[in-house]
Amino acid sequence: RNTAGQRFLLARRVVEAGVRMVSVTYGGWDHHSNIKSAFDGQAPNFDVAFSRLIKDLEDRGMLDRTLVMVSSESGRTPKINGTNGRDHWPRVFSVALAGGGIKRGHVYGSSDALGGEPDTNPVGPEDLAKTMYRLIGINAEKRIVADGVRPIDIVNGGRILNEVIA
Repeated sequence: RNTAGQRFLLARRVVEAGVRMVSVTYGGWDHHSNIKSAFDGQAPNFDVAFSRLIKDLEDRGMLDRTLVMVSSESGRTPKINGTNGRDHWPRVFSVALAGGGIKRGHVYGSSDALGGEPDTNPVGPEDLAKTMYRLIGINAEKRIVADGVRPIDIVNGGRILNEVIA
């Protein structure tokens, strides 16, 4: 019973009602300063709500057909800055995937010891997109046609991460 939990509960209810894509936001995570207090104010409620969402979907028999993804727009610098925060760092960041055809309990890829560079199995945004689309039934190899009869790739490049698919 917190803000994150209420948002995830609503998301589960709309998925249960047949909505195919739901996006949930919870607070701001752009902590360029005072990251510890900001994180301490958000992360515990998020952790409880996220784990409860996964359990709730499992209990209702919905997890295998519902892909859940937690991501951000960018990673964070491996070092704390002068205002006790972390700045944008696109080279390394984490994504959590659950349900919807993803292997359970699987960790794929790693960063170096400082969290600044990819170490094993680097994944680009196009790889994640192509994999996500496969799991939700969209053929990312197809092209869509924009105004002016201009074909556009759904995903430009990338590969399906078969290693994470159950």
